[in-house]
Amino acid sequence: MIPFNKPPVVGTELEYMKQAMESGKLCGDGNFTKKCEKWLEEQFHCHKTLLTPSCTASLEMAAILLDIKPGDEVIMPSFTFVSTSNAFVLRGATIVFVDIRPDTMNIDETKIEAAITNKTRAIVPVHYAGVACEMDTIMAIAKRHNLFVIEDAAQGVMSTYKGKALGTIGHIGCYSFHETKNYSSGGEGGATLINDPELINRAEVIREKGTNRSQFFRGQVDKYTWRDIGSSYLMSDLQAAYLWAQLEEAEKINERRLAFWQIYYDALTPLAEKGLLALPIVPEGLEHNAHMFYIKLKDIEQRTAFNDYMKEHGVLTVFHYVSLHTSPAGMKFGRFDGEDIFTTQESERLVRLPMFYNMTEEEQQTVIGHIRDFFA
Repeated sequence: MIPFNKPPVVGTELEYMKQAMESGKLCGDGNFTKKCEKWLEEQFHCHKTLLTPSCTASLEMAAILLDIKPGDEVIMPSFTFVSTSNAFVLRGATIVFVDIRPDTMNIDETKIEAAITNKTRAIVPVHYAGVACEMDTIMAIAKRHNLFVIEDAAQGVMSTYKGKALGTIGHIGCYSFHETKNYSSGGEGGATLINDPELINRAEVIREKGTNRSQFFRGQVDKYTWRDIGSSYLMSDLQAAYLWAQLEEAEKINERRLAFWQIYYDALTPLAEKGLLALPIVPEGLEHNAHMFYIKLKDIEQRTAFNDYMKEHGVLTVFHYVSLHTSPAGMKFGRFDGEDIFTTQESERLVRLPMFYNMTEEEQQTVIGHIRDFFA
């Protein structure tokens, strides 16, 4: 069976993890944590980066940092992972879902303003498949209405919007280093990018269980105390060691994934030209990171038949999100603003193909061959 995903491995992970173990400091903010955070700050021109246990933790941390409270409303797409909404529901907010664009599967920026009320506090664009949302428009809307923007850039590490790294455009950005992402910290993992300097000090306190422990370790205070609400949002240094191995090879990983993406695109273009499937679209001015390669079929019935066929022939292809507003919790904690024209329709057509750093060229050609056979 050719899997849908395998966690990326570059070969130096075990050596760095051994070094972390021998350092005598495995908890957060060790040597490898500092290396990773510095790399991310310098690579993406971010004011402050804080490694976290997951992107879920980063989103929850952002919700606390922005003082999201019961009665507040937060706007986001329904086509996203549950963590995007859960982080704000945990603070008592109501989620306001708006429709997506069928070309990128991202939030439709033209539908956001109509969803804003006097209770709206934030907009959460989700950069699907590492392809940027229309951030200039979103940031302009946020500025007009005095709203925060939290970028869910879980899939967007190494992608850019008009030259700016995803996660560095809004007030806060959230990355994922889960094993399904382009760069992994050994299973789970994430990062919070603080782009507003005024938020940095409180972000450090929230991440350190509500204490000023970070300032204490830097020698800025003589003891640390409980200052605010917070939680344990630190990645272990053992995980950071695994991640450091991957960040050192970030360009190599990115180039290989982009090459795989282009091979899929070129090979399947003839099928798209015949109207048998639709290929992903990357708008002009955006650089993506080849986080995934998906195709869209006619409808959910054809997608089911396709997935069954591929599995019978030893290839695991998978669907993605079920629209959150159609779920029991989505109906309980949120509402859909406007009409669901594309969210459900497009999500039911989409299927993801195997795509991972350590995939072989032979495996990819096998996948392509079976796709051609299905349509033949």
